[in-house]
This record gives sequence, structure tokens and C-alpha cells, in this order.
Amino acid sequence: MNLPATRKELSHERIVDAAARAIRREGCAGVGVAEVMKEAGLTHGGFYAHFASRDALLAVAMERAGRDGADRLSQGMAQRRAQGASPLRAWVDAYLSDAHLAGCERGCPVAALASEIPRQSPDVREAGAVRVRRLLEGVRQVLPDTADEHAAAAVTSTLVGALQLARALGDNAHGRDVLASARKAILDQYDRGVPPAR
Repeated sequence: MNLPATRKELSHERIVDAAARAIRREGCAGVGVAEVMKEAGLTHGGFYAHFASRDALLAVAMERAGRDGADRLSQGMAQRRAQGASPLRAWVDAYLSDAHLAGCERGCPVAALASEIPRQSPDVREAGAVRVRRLLEGVRQVLPDTADEHAAAAVTSTLVGALQLARALGDNAHGRDVLASARKAILDQYDRGVPPAR
């Protein structure tokens, strides 16, 4: 039997949700306790009833952002698989989608934060490293059996880098061209099946 969440548990969830969006939208340095608490609809003073420090919040926010991003990716993949796409094509199409380009605050935290992670506290770095390892493993699982041992790292790097470059160019034709080029490069090498209708 699931007990209803307490008021403190509900408040904690609102803080983590707000921080998970903020960390992807603003980067680690842009996540302020006061702003997160305001976005969560709570007072600044209540923060320390939930977290020992801002870094503790960032580590939890990184984990939540990763889980939320993975859920969105899974939904996009399921839609593509239902249209007949291979697992790899579904992953690539979902990750390098126009929606992911436009939705930084709802997307993959690795693409949003990769260059910032090495400069964070040990706890935040470890949370970031966990996200990177999970992303690599997810890609490894959808690659064909013929792919060599280095393929997951190469494909993951292409996915993350293409998304970062496309976002730098903007949610426009130039950014979408970068995504299209990366999709083609990955799929031409690892998935030569006939693409399903989009």
C-alpha cells in the first residue's frame, strides 16, 4: 500500500523538478537557490530543510534531469519503433530531433552540461559521470552486433556534439542541418536498412 506523500516530500519533489529544469536551461552556475525555490513556489528559507548545500541540490538535479531526459527519449523512440524504425534509428531520430534541439530544459543533461561537469564539486561530477555512462550504455544496446568496441563512444560523441553544435547555431535551418548531417553519418555507417516513413 502506497502512503500519500507528505507535505515535505511534495515540496522536495517540486524543488528537484525546478532544479532539474534550471540546470539544463541555465547551466550549473546559473542555478541559484533563491531562484529554484521561487520556481518551486517555496520560500528561500526552507531550502536547508531539504538539502545540505547547493552542490547537493545540483547532484540530485543532475540525476533527475537524466531520468527525465531518458524518459522523453524513450517516448520518442517508442513512436519511431511503432513506425518500423530499427532500435538504433529510433534512438538517433529521437535524440537528434527538432524537439530536442528546441527543448534544452527538458532534454539530455549530458548535452546541456558536458563542458561544465569537470568544473563542479566531486558529487556533481560523479552524478554527471553516471549520466554519461548510462548514455554510452544506452547507445551500446541499440548498436548492431557488428559494431566494434569503440562504436558506442564514437556514436554517443557524435550525438552529443551534434546537438551542442546545433543549439549553438540555434533552433533554425542551420541547427537542423547539423542534426540531419549527424543522423545521416551515423545511420549510413551502422543502420543501412530502409528508413521508415517520417
